[in-house]
Amino acid sequence: MDTGRAYRSAPPCAGNARDGRRLRKVSAAPNDPSPTHALPLSELLGHAADALQAVRAGRSLDDALAPCPAQARPGTQAIAFHALRWLGSAQALRAKLAPKAPPPALDALLCCGLALLWPPGAPPYADHTLVDQAVRAARARGAKGRDGGAFINAVLRRFLREREAWVAQLTSPDAGAVARWNHPAWWVARLRADWPAHWQQLLEADNRHPPMTLRVNARRADAPTFVARLAALDIGARAIGSHAVVLDKPRPVAQIPGFAEGEVSVQDAAAQRAAPLLIGAGLAANARVLDACAAPGGKTAHLLELAALDVLALDRDAARLTRVGETLDRLGLHARLLAADAGDPAAWWDGVAFDAILLDAPCSASGIVRRHPDVRWLRRASDIAALAATQARLLDALWPLLKPGGRLLYCTCSVFRAEGEASIDAFLQRQRGDGCARRLPAPGHLLPLADNGDVGAESPAQIASDGFFYALVEKAVR
Repeated sequence: MDTGRAYRSAPPCAGNARDGRRLRKVSAAPNDPSPTHALPLSELLGHAADALQAVRAGRSLDDALAPCPAQARPGTQAIAFHALRWLGSAQALRAKLAPKAPPPALDALLCCGLALLWPPGAPPYADHTLVDQAVRAARARGAKGRDGGAFINAVLRRFLREREAWVAQLTSPDAGAVARWNHPAWWVARLRADWPAHWQQLLEADNRHPPMTLRVNARRADAPTFVARLAALDIGARAIGSHAVVLDKPRPVAQIPGFAEGEVSVQDAAAQRAAPLLIGAGLAANARVLDACAAPGGKTAHLLELAALDVLALDRDAARLTRVGETLDRLGLHARLLAADAGDPAAWWDGVAFDAILLDAPCSASGIVRRHPDVRWLRRASDIAALAATQARLLDALWPLLKPGGRLLYCTCSVFRAEGEASIDAFLQRQRGDGCARRLPAPGHLLPLADNGDVGAESPAQIASDGFFYALVEKAVR
């Protein structure tokens, strides 16, 4: 899964303390070009509750937000992000305050309200504003008529009276894993087994706002030059290595100088490691390269920014493949695009071997949960074995397409060992018989913590990149 997509993770904006019925401003999320407008918080809460209800029914947050009016989407998305990050605590709290579950729509609205009131340090809205607007949202949407508003009012006000005690109870070591860590219990258990020294840090990191990182088009400029350009416009940023730039504050892509002109793209620092790893392995000019699971195109574009290559960008989803084309058009780059299943080469391969293959394999996305907080609630424990099987199928199918002396870069945006170290180890074991596969230096597992090191940095990073896994494998020359 490519993390070069446009992220939207703005925090909810503050409420108007004087008049709880309207907000001073709804901040556009980092990559949403929608203009800002004053909207009633009650309206945003209603849309966010709809989105939460859809996620609970198994839909992705992106799909759930699709029906939301454009004017309301940035604020709605911010609230939905917040609610999903604290959903475990909110659900446990609702079960204690209202043991008899209300109808799903009202329950989703109540959980949004409880999540927004939950963080003990700095709730994003004034307490009285949130309660008033949640009541208005319940009444506007006809949840149990006016009784729905009364129910919301009673539960939220009780929580506010008893908040200190409830927070202490649900964050104690005796609390259940879901309530305490805001992740499914199986997820917590897997992280604890995979990373016994870091599992608590990883769970906490998933609820923090991620940095917004840009990739400067190497054909146009470098990171220090672009940072200087931003500074002249009073936009705070810092260079990380040669081409990565971290903004001090996220902003819509429409407000990033040079984005529309193809000078920069949005891509996390961890995802920016892929292209240099593959090219640095010794690719010659015009080398034939396969990007096997290319959508939405961030890594495809990065390869072409760094070198003159003959790239085939493959993806089984034709609709997502159009995004690859749009990305390349914006950047002034070209690759051959093909909608096909990388795991079925007989249906699309022309028989000419590749000098290099990038396999950014489908995975759990457990390394980018802070950007996609719905993922933790949509995944099931059984998904990991199924995804590992898909990864194995793709590795085995693509390996014969690689030239002797060529390199395959395998990566996933996952922190689970089953989709990283265990997956590549099993692949190498399967290749042991003919002795043609040799593992080369690569980062391995990168955790979304601040000690993984930035792209090209000589000292530990001060930001936490996304969770990723990288393995580089060379095919022996016989």
